[in-house]
Amino acid sequence: MNTDKIYAEQIANEYAPKQTSKVKALKRLDAKAKNPANIFTYTFGIISSLILGTGMSLAMGVIGGGTALMVTLGIVIGLIGITGVSVNYTIYKKILTNSKNKYASDIIKLANEIASEE
Repeated sequence: MNTDKIYAEQIANEYAPKQTSKVKALKRLDAKAKNPANIFTYTFGIISSLILGTGMSLAMGVIGGGTALMVTLGIVIGLIGITGVSVNYTIYKKILTNSKNKYASDIIKLANEIASEE
């Protein structure tokens, strides 16, 4: 085996122009449709859970000294966090549906082209 030849071919392949296949383009379109919903959902979910945790900590007296004002404030903040966590999935589904509708025609067209080639 000529390892120099194999190594040279690998290096040449790295610099050769890449041809994108239709399947890769379809995967990219699918990701483009799903990423906005995923990014929003994770971000909003993390923020909402942190708000909920802060409210719980205030309500239980872990932070804020345990005064009546802080307990009440903690309950209000906790309810805001619970609301955020509760509506997160609904918002995710709406964003995903809108995003899928936006790219549906391109994805279907490309998928039909791939299916007709085989």
